[in-house]
Amino acid sequence: MSKLVLVRHGESIWNKENKFTGWTDVELSKKGREEAKKAGQILKKANISFSIAYTSVLKRAYHTLDYILKEMNVSIPVIKAYQLNERHYGALQGLNKAETALKYGPDQVRIWRRSYKTKPPLLKEDDKRNPAFDPLYKNVLKENIPLGESLEDTMQRVVPFYQKEIEPKLKMDENVLVVAHGNSLRSLIKYIENISDEEIMNVEIPLGIPLYYEMDKLGNIRKEKN
Repeated sequence: MSKLVLVRHGESIWNKENKFTGWTDVELSKKGREEAKKAGQILKKANISFSIAYTSVLKRAYHTLDYILKEMNVSIPVIKAYQLNERHYGALQGLNKAETALKYGPDQVRIWRRSYKTKPPLLKEDDKRNPAFDPLYKNVLKENIPLGESLEDTMQRVVPFYQKEIEPKLKMDENVLVVAHGNSLRSLIKYIENISDEEIMNVEIPLGIPLYYEMDKLGNIRKEKN
């Protein structure tokens, strides 16, 4: 039996300020750093030996992973991949969620945040928030750099990466740690647990709390109780 452990990063500065973050590269808050350390302590107590870890290219995720590995006192290969980035929130990025709800209505904001197929308002090509201007993505094909994403769009980059890079390791009986974001993990969980488009609206991923999955010898994967 191999184990897949998913962890959402600790609280970021923009989580604390209740802003849409997406691909904006913000740091962990003080609380977020403590949540990351606590996740590491939980995993150390669980006594799982990981062969590799995956994270996004955004600092709130990979710094969370840094804290986790330090608390576990282990050194393992780490792969950073933009495919595990948070959902790109388009023109909503940087806006306060409560203020946006007052402007557009809470129902519209819930649809933007939680629905499977609805995209947020897209960035314009010349918007300084366009990731194409960020050196982080200089080696990413332009057609793979979004101006805004639905959860469905996010799933279309996360799941193929999982199938190509992570699933084969699980099938080789390796334990894998993934530290990413609320929506990139929601999209992966939707795939793994075969959650419907409607039900995924109600799935919340807690900050800094490990979620455990186990794959059997036949390649079947199931969620374990925390």
